[in-house]
Amino acid sequence: MSIKVRDSSYHFDRGHSPHAYRLIDAHLSKLSTADTDFSFEEHESGPELLVYLAMVTAGITLAKSLVDLIITIIKAKADGIKKGDPPSAPLELIVRRIENGCDVREEMILRIQRENHVDGNAIKRHLNGALRRLFKEKGGRAH
Repeated sequence: MSIKVRDSSYHFDRGHSPHAYRLIDAHLSKLSTADTDFSFEEHESGPELLVYLAMVTAGITLAKSLVDLIITIIKAKADGIKKGDPPSAPLELIVRRIENGCDVREEMILRIQRENHVDGNAIKRHLNGALRRLFKEKGGRAH
């Protein structure tokens, strides 16, 4: 599965958001190798985290380090704008999964206006709810 923080105008890369990426890079550099059961991928539309399902606990929740990184990415976009990055369209928090080996299913679980306060608990609830739906639809099996 993957989790994407996408700028709906498709402009959230290092070239468009250098201040935000400095904050994201600082957070990534603090993670230990034990906290990295995911890959950080950069795209023009925004960062994507490829999550290895082995990191999902029996309670079907995401690791705290991953949730904290997602919150950091969202806050970094807003902070980057305050420091001179160009304004952006709303951010979309998206969960993706591959079905039948090649079909990608995408669910936008949260849309965040840049002037909104970032509520870490709400983001965590939305992510974990999407993860529970993902496993429920897949019959409780990790595919």
